[in-house]
Amino acid sequence: MNRGFYITGDTHGNQILWDVCINSFMKTDDTIAILGDFGIGFFDGRYWSEEMFYDYLEDQPYTVLFCDGNHENFEKLKTYDVSEWNGGRVHFIRRNVIHLQRGEVYEVEGKKIFVFGGGYSIDKDLRVPGKSWWKEEMPCESEYENARRNLKECGYRVDYILTHTAPANTVEYMARMNMGIKNTVIEETPLTGFLQWVEEKTEYKKWFFGHFHIDRELWKNQIAVLDSIRDLKTGEVVKMRMPSI
Repeated sequence: MNRGFYITGDTHGNQILWDVCINSFMKTDDTIAILGDFGIGFFDGRYWSEEMFYDYLEDQPYTVLFCDGNHENFEKLKTYDVSEWNGGRVHFIRRNVIHLQRGEVYEVEGKKIFVFGGGYSIDKDLRVPGKSWWKEEMPCESEYENARRNLKECGYRVDYILTHTAPANTVEYMARMNMGIKNTVIEETPLTGFLQWVEEKTEYKKWFFGHFHIDRELWKNQIAVLDSIRDLKTGEVVKMRMPSI
């Protein structure tokens, strides 16, 4: 890829993080992808209003992509029309702020990128259904089927995989290696199990995921991302965000 294409972890609606760290780093025509928990529905009252923040991002000369995590307002996401972008379905939050939908394969400068968002909220009991938690955080069968179909169509071969959570055996690996992951969250196993199938079935160069709030290069060309900003192609860290913000 000739233009900058970068990956970073969960941003959780933190507007100051964008203003101070990310915006100062990105250049014209660059792209940055957030690995879930972008924060749709969680922006209001932090800095500007949520819509004002999207307007701010629209004024920037770069593109923001995100897959959904388990901290998004899925009712709000559903209010955006489904459109086509680079071979896959998306929601345009703004012209350059784009939600990548589950199970889609996008082609960007000749590279295929498979995306699958979603995750389980371990703090579910502390949140309010319809206000700060939505059942759609976990995928439904039609989304799994969409992914199977799209992967089959591309011969189970992509260049990069972007997800929020990780394959089941990687979650277990992180737990066994004392990376702050206590154990597998049983409620998330339908999704991590599906991603395990994707790993075993699909040829890929690198797999990036967020969710676990760690930065670590793991096994099988998989990288857990939080405060690092990494180059999509190489996986190398090109900048660190400011975790204290």
